Amino acid sequence: MHDSSKVIPAIVLFLLIITSPLWYNMASGRASYVPELKIDTTATHCVESKDYMRANHMHLLNIWRDEVVRGHSRIYEASDGEEYEKSLTKTCMKCHKKQSDFCARCHDYAGVEQPKCWDCHNETN
Repeated sequence: MHDSSKVIPAIVLFLLIITSPLWYNMASGRASYVPELKIDTTATHCVESKDYMRANHMHLLNIWRDEVVRGHSRIYEASDGEEYEKSLTKTCMKCHKKQSDFCARCHDYAGVEQPKCWDCHNETN
């Protein structure tokens, strides 16, 4: 390397700048922050596991929508064999009653688009 006295510090500076959000989050404690979600129910579990729902809830809801509207299939059999009605209002919103207390908090935290479910489905009080 011809100008190693300039290139190596430039690479180190570049890496520090690029990784600065990670360092900031670790130093401020935000890396371990998880939003507090309110669930108003006495139910002990969701239609699928918590990990599955975190990763796949929108995919599952889209499948439900398509199967109910296009295929007239209204019953969902969960991986544990239990059956649920494919209904945002009658199934999901029994526990996740207020968009602002549950869905919006996660979507804000993850930095993803807000769900449009409530454009058609009413929140229960």
